[in-house]
Amino acid sequence: MVNRRINFRMQAGQLIGVCLPVVRPLCAGLVIGSMLFVTEAQANHQGHSTHAETEDAAAIGEGREIAGAPFRVFLSKAPAAGEAGLDAADLDAAVQTVIDTLTIMFQHRADYPRFDESLRKQALKRVVIEPVVVNDEGKGFPFLVTRTKEPGRVTLLISAASLKEKGYLQHPDTLVPVLAREFQWVVSKADTAPKANILSAERDLRNAPIRTDAEIGHLSAEERTQLLHRLFETYLKTIDDLKSLDGQPYYEVGGTVPISPTQPDSTTKLYEIRIREALQKIVREPYFWEHTPKAVTSLLNGTVWTVTFVRIEQRDWTTRTRVLPEDKAVVVGAREQRIQPAAVLVNVHRAASPDDPSYPDTRGQLMGALSADQLARVIALEIHQNIREKSMSGHTAQDALTAPK
Repeated sequence: MVNRRINFRMQAGQLIGVCLPVVRPLCAGLVIGSMLFVTEAQANHQGHSTHAETEDAAAIGEGREIAGAPFRVFLSKAPAAGEAGLDAADLDAAVQTVIDTLTIMFQHRADYPRFDESLRKQALKRVVIEPVVVNDEGKGFPFLVTRTKEPGRVTLLISAASLKEKGYLQHPDTLVPVLAREFQWVVSKADTAPKANILSAERDLRNAPIRTDAEIGHLSAEERTQLLHRLFETYLKTIDDLKSLDGQPYYEVGGTVPISPTQPDSTTKLYEIRIREALQKIVREPYFWEHTPKAVTSLLNGTVWTVTFVRIEQRDWTTRTRVLPEDKAVVVGAREQRIQPAAVLVNVHRAASPDDPSYPDTRGQLMGALSADQLARVIALEIHQNIREKSMSGHTAQDALTAPK
């Protein structure tokens, strides 16, 4: 049976993230070199898992074919439909809706490059409709991509309850763009090629002037800004250590035309300036303390240690938060506080989709064309909404569990 529950046990030595610095705590008081493991990014639907798959055909039946497709659509017989408020008609509608959706995508596969790539690589072994898809904490996910026992092949799990809740049942046309986005993670999860690169990044962990949330709450705007500048010098990185922006074009604020840099590192330096200006706005301006307080505290209490623009061609997301798993935590500051630090990434050449929480602030502009004011709101919202949840069970932690061995 395809197990609906997700095991979040951390396995040492495995990590997936994009431009995510990973350090082991060394001798206190020393400036240490950290190991940056750069690998594939995680999906935007809040979680992938180890999800050890079995081949119990009795649990999901023979499946239904899609003409010309190398995979079938199955309905799980997991006994959770009634609890999810689903009846047999709902489950049948979910299966048919997914089949109709995939049929449309298959007939127009050139319009959906990630879907087309997954077909060419035969990355998708099966699609399984389940009543609900939840993690060990009981949180539901609309979609979930899990690796199978066959290298390079994955299973796509789809929650029937989520399809019903969001009004997708019997409306394949509206489901098409949503499901199409999931196939970037089908391709990502199926990719078994080694991806780890090791670079050096220095941080003065012992002398990082981090503060507690209570202390931050008593600081003035000017004091918070001064503290941020000290963190820039010791702890908080604002450049992509992989140098993915070197030699790449940049965008003027509000622009749509890529501009070639005058020097190889011009784009990197330009976007570091924008990032730092945006972070200063977050810690200084009252709006952010009132609307996204977690963003303010997370930038000053050591929770976030990287905020940077990146350029990742293979990914369609605009922003991502990557948090180190517990076994990679670091000891920071004079109080020797143990922290699972996070990297916040902004994909320079992507624009937020209409269903993205940051869309109202970006109005369809590319991330690299945002003003500092817009960028501050995008970053603050990303941190405020995601930093706590992902610290233990989020994208990076779950990717670490399913990284290629």
